[in-house]
Amino acid sequence: MLSVTEDTRLTIDELARRAGMTVRNVRAHQSRGLLPPPEIRGRTGYYGAEHADRLELIKDLQAEGFSLEVIGRILERSPGATAAEVLSFTRALTEPFGDEEPEVVTQEELLAHWGDQLTPKLAERAQTLGFVRPVGDGRFEILSPRLQAASEELGRLGIPLETAVDVTANVKRHAQAVADEYVKLFLEKIWRPFEEAGEPESRWPEVRESYERLRPLAVESLAAIFQIVMTETVEKALEREISRLGSG
Repeated sequence: MLSVTEDTRLTIDELARRAGMTVRNVRAHQSRGLLPPPEIRGRTGYYGAEHADRLELIKDLQAEGFSLEVIGRILERSPGATAAEVLSFTRALTEPFGDEEPEVVTQEELLAHWGDQLTPKLAERAQTLGFVRPVGDGRFEILSPRLQAASEELGRLGIPLETAVDVTANVKRHAQAVADEYVKLFLEKIWRPFEEAGEPESRWPEVRESYERLRPLAVESLAAIFQIVMTETVEKALEREISRLGSG
């Protein structure tokens, strides 16, 4: 952490050393507009707490996987917010929706599960759908082990892997529509009013809290609605089958 107070004045060399960066990187951030210009005294530029906090924020956002281009847009849209507020909000946005940890397996392990059913075409489709991701060295990351377990259980019921992937793709398409609705809700009812108000610094915690409260509501609502719809669908299908058998 940078030990910099409001009254601290640092040269660019001192700022870079405290930030754990090179002077070249500090200058690059400044040329990109990510770092405010220094206070010029004579022929020397001096940096203070604002610059130290900004560099710390840039490092943290990069550690979260954001590119410098995206970081620039974040900083441009929230100039009045503190580093902690911006970082807290962006972390909330990128937090996974659930408690699952991806599982990394080898190609041999995948083939051991599925054998000849896992054709190159089907493997490519699973990657396109975002269910599996190659991570190099012949290894793959299964983003949802629960989906993998469900596919295996379908296989034990005699349902081919290709059919399981078809079903999962259709479920994903409908889930995408649900996700779109909740994102639209957040944007229209929470984010855009905040944006139109000028993104006041005092309301950043409120916006983050609203988003964090909306996250579990989206998951719980989807599960509750699916249970209702599944029950109704099974009952109607059973009634049709009984009627068909009775008329035979």
